[in-house]
Amino acid sequence: MDKPRVAILDDYQNLALQLADWDAVRERCDVVVFDEHLPEDDAARALRDFDAICLTRERMALPGTLLERLPRLKFIAVTGPHNRTLDFDAAGRLGITVSCTRRSAAGQFATAELAWGLILALARNIPGEAENMRQGGWQRTVGMSLATRTLGLVGLGRLGSHMAPVAHAFGMKVIAWSQNLTEETARALNVARVEKEELFRRSDFVSLHLVLSERTRHIVGARELGCMKTTAFLVNTARGALVDREALVEALRQRRIAGAALDTFDVEPLPRHDPLRAMDNVILTPHLGYTVRELLAPFYAATVENVMAWLDGKPLRVLTAEQPRLSGQVVE
Repeated sequence: MDKPRVAILDDYQNLALQLADWDAVRERCDVVVFDEHLPEDDAARALRDFDAICLTRERMALPGTLLERLPRLKFIAVTGPHNRTLDFDAAGRLGITVSCTRRSAAGQFATAELAWGLILALARNIPGEAENMRQGGWQRTVGMSLATRTLGLVGLGRLGSHMAPVAHAFGMKVIAWSQNLTEETARALNVARVEKEELFRRSDFVSLHLVLSERTRHIVGARELGCMKTTAFLVNTARGALVDREALVEALRQRRIAGAALDTFDVEPLPRHDPLRAMDNVILTPHLGYTVRELLAPFYAATVENVMAWLDGKPLRVLTAEQPRLSGQVVE
């Protein structure tokens, strides 16, 4: 009998096999790593003969239209306690088991750390000045100090709340808004709760830290961008679709805001000829937020555990359409 075939998807840095011990799986399965993103039609062809798929967070979407084209697929391992881009109804209908991993404590604030890196890069034009140095030049721009500036946090949950004490250490004022934010929660973090329009009007830096849902999709649009100062910056390390992309491109093109730093996009990987790539007032990073060794290593180790349990007929941490996230885990 042929060995089961296991695909590790979207392992851009070829780290999955380095960060965890896959020997037990490889003894029983044919393991193949895909280090390039596969569009749906390509995925349908490339993954047709695989029994199991291992995802890295939500890099690869698995809609029902794709699952239905994978006749041998019986198991999906996802990293993290939930997955918003997998069709659980289709998986259940097709008899595909889905196992997840718990959120790792190590590296859990990596996205907030990246947000600060992007804020500093915007404030001091670090990418542009570093490139000037490579080209033989010297200082060409003047930056801004963070002290006394105002940071506006759209979302004050697990990651947003981690931004506040760092801002205070820089001597910044911090204001926040979200649909569910209370005065008491904000006050406990020494943050002022304001209304949405006021946040965009007052902030020198707006940083997004919301979960993407139908309620939050395009929560930043032309109106919000129009409220911002012409000297203000937008930072998005959460989800691309929180922002109306066309409105943002237009605001950047007309320089109605000073600039933006973006780590997440509506379509990922970002298309090669996307207009954002050509703008000199935008810093782009390729969804680096959570991708640190401290987070990926336990994710892949738990994925190995999940695959072995499935092979033994005793799947762990199963997700279903009725329970699409691991109980007891805080949603980002």
